Amino acid sequence: MGMKPVVTLLLVAACATAISFAQTPCDKLKSLSLPDTKVTAAEFVPAGLYKGPAFPGAPAPKQQQPGIPLPAYCRVALVLAPSGDSNIESEVWLPVENWNGKLQVVGNGGWAGTISFPAMAAALKEGYATASTDTGHRPNDGGGNGMFALGHPEKLVDFGYRALHETTVKAKSIIATMYDKGPKYSYYNGCSTGGRQGLMEATRFPEDFDGIVAGAPANPHIHLHAADIERAMRLKKDPQMQLTQAKLATLHKAVLDACDNLDGVKDGILENPEKCRFDPGTLLCKGADSDACLTAQQVEAAKMIFSDIKTKKGEVIWTGFAPGGELQYTSLTAKIEPDSPPSPFPLDSIRILAYQNPNWDWRTWDLDRDVAAADEKAGFIDVRTYDLSAFKAHGGKLLLYHGWSDPGIAAGNTVNFYKSVLSKMGAKQDNWFRLFMIPGMQHCSGGPGTDQFNKMGPIERWRESGSAPDQITAAHVTGGTVDMTRPLCPYPKSAVYSGTGSTNDAANFTCK
Repeated sequence: MGMKPVVTLLLVAACATAISFAQTPCDKLKSLSLPDTKVTAAEFVPAGLYKGPAFPGAPAPKQQQPGIPLPAYCRVALVLAPSGDSNIESEVWLPVENWNGKLQVVGNGGWAGTISFPAMAAALKEGYATASTDTGHRPNDGGGNGMFALGHPEKLVDFGYRALHETTVKAKSIIATMYDKGPKYSYYNGCSTGGRQGLMEATRFPEDFDGIVAGAPANPHIHLHAADIERAMRLKKDPQMQLTQAKLATLHKAVLDACDNLDGVKDGILENPEKCRFDPGTLLCKGADSDACLTAQQVEAAKMIFSDIKTKKGEVIWTGFAPGGELQYTSLTAKIEPDSPPSPFPLDSIRILAYQNPNWDWRTWDLDRDVAAADEKAGFIDVRTYDLSAFKAHGGKLLLYHGWSDPGIAAGNTVNFYKSVLSKMGAKQDNWFRLFMIPGMQHCSGGPGTDQFNKMGPIERWRESGSAPDQITAAHVTGGTVDMTRPLCPYPKSAVYSGTGSTNDAANFTCK
């Protein structure tokens, strides 16, 4: 069966009818007075190709990337100072015509530090007024990663939740001034750290947004980084645990041989990794070591990757990685250097957030003690509640998603969050809260799975017309061409092949 046309469905959000409005001239917004805020720029930007504005510390745009065609808009730049030590840079972009009447705020990644201009451009192109923030610091402040928080507790509050909330409040005020009316609907869209920010908004500020799309949430941020450190420390104790790329390929092939057919389609993608019961011990070398087998130490390394990281009391700090994404699990192949500290990216969540000491001795690492210390000092940056009743009462809709083959944030933790909300609030919550697990997708995008899908259309139809997403059509794109489509199903359902027709066509699958 041939492919069906899906590109429009996948790539174009459902746009509201263009709205006529009385409009304040863009340059007049420069004199707008907002609490704890300095408007540093208010300028008209003519229609044209977007290639990324300069921003201190931001990576240079890839020259080969074509610009995104954008409509004319009003660019408003802000510096917010809700505390004496805050310096939050934010931007709000407002279409000068054909505004769809809505606000889309976009999130950040990693330790943040930059305004998410490409995501803003994508939102503006679809007719939204849009906003983003650097969360209160530049990417290299103090040396990068979490070093910005050394001696700056207020900046950690800004990173944790305050910057995004304040930016959202100010964006709504600017919109009301520009168009003489506020947004009819306000939406949030973010992945990774942006996913954590979405959960934070739903719990701390449940009235900020009408709909939230939260992907691959790095939440709890502290526990995610603690699990990374724990794995690194275990590997440092025995460098013989390291796998070569060839042995990693052997492991991946064995997983697929054991589990790929469980969904009825042998395509190199595990539709539901939770059903895969693979024992790395089956690859133990029976004779001489070779690329076709694993040594006892390497078997232990593979088992560790698939296993949850737990405290001595059995509390899950973070889940293990799902089978099926082995080729991307770089901790198995990374060169192990016993005398070198773990990456500063996760390490700062302990040495800075817990101990405010850049020279903290990582060799003294103790999972239980150090996680408890970080949670006590900085746990406010994470969502540790499963009661989202205020967001539900506001009429909010929450769409969670995560790629099963995510090599950066093991996906099982998001499944656990979903289950914990249902355990807290009751089993029947699908009228406002749904989780979509994406087979074969890596971190926020990429991988052999169908990683391209419209996120705003489903959340809008859900919030504005009560049409809940029973499935979302997603695509895999190679060289600009759609070569596979599949339905994404609300967890715990998964896509099941009908048995006839092309396995690359979503029409031949149903959610069961």
